[in-house]
Amino acid sequence: MMTLVWLISLWRKDASVVDIFWGLGFVLVAWTNYALSPQPSVYHLLLPLLTTIWGVRLSVHLFWRNHGKPEDYRYAAMREHWGAAFPWVSLLTVFALQGAVMWIVSLPLQVGIALADRQIVWLIVLGVLGWAKGLFFEAVGDWQLARFRANPDNQGQVLNTGLWRYTRHPNYYGDFVVWWSLYLVAVGQSGAWWTAIGPAAMSIFLMKVSGVTLLEHSLSKKKPGYAEYVARTNAFFPGLPKRS
Repeated sequence: MMTLVWLISLWRKDASVVDIFWGLGFVLVAWTNYALSPQPSVYHLLLPLLTTIWGVRLSVHLFWRNHGKPEDYRYAAMREHWGAAFPWVSLLTVFALQGAVMWIVSLPLQVGIALADRQIVWLIVLGVLGWAKGLFFEAVGDWQLARFRANPDNQGQVLNTGLWRYTRHPNYYGDFVVWWSLYLVAVGQSGAWWTAIGPAAMSIFLMKVSGVTLLEHSLSKKKPGYAEYVARTNAFFPGLPKRS
């Protein structure tokens, strides 16, 4: 799938398409594992269904947000730096890398679906409730930000209302909760505690690599009032705003 998306990016001259297919990749992983299960039953359906709701929502949102816009500045900067070599560099450092990360992060899905032979009910219920909370933070956070950006009067301003009053990155926090919750469901179905490597990897990327850290660096340069917002609002985990 990632190779096909890479070919689409060459045709469109826009590597940003990789972001749109991120969520759908996990959907593909989940349903492939379901299809390959020796005797798929109703117990095998829970993880694919939860993953599909999460992944399709994310991909539709990113398609709607990016449609008609130029290539993301990160990929545009890479394209300018590498010149004619960019297609091959992007294949390895963008598309293949994201495919590898997707495989690691999705370990709870792979194992939880394939080995759904037990039912630790309380753990599964806890996971589903956590997944709903994470999806709420992610979807509502994205919606509030989109509505804020749609108002021309907010150009250059900082969104500090709604969920954004309690965390500077409610959508990333929601993603974090979704993946740890899917892990709980997977453990409840398979007992494979070791697959925590998946949500742990996602957490590292969200908080330290391509998520919060990269975005904070960009926002601190673009928005004059962002320093004050940082002083009052938690970076990741929600909490009451601090006094200025």
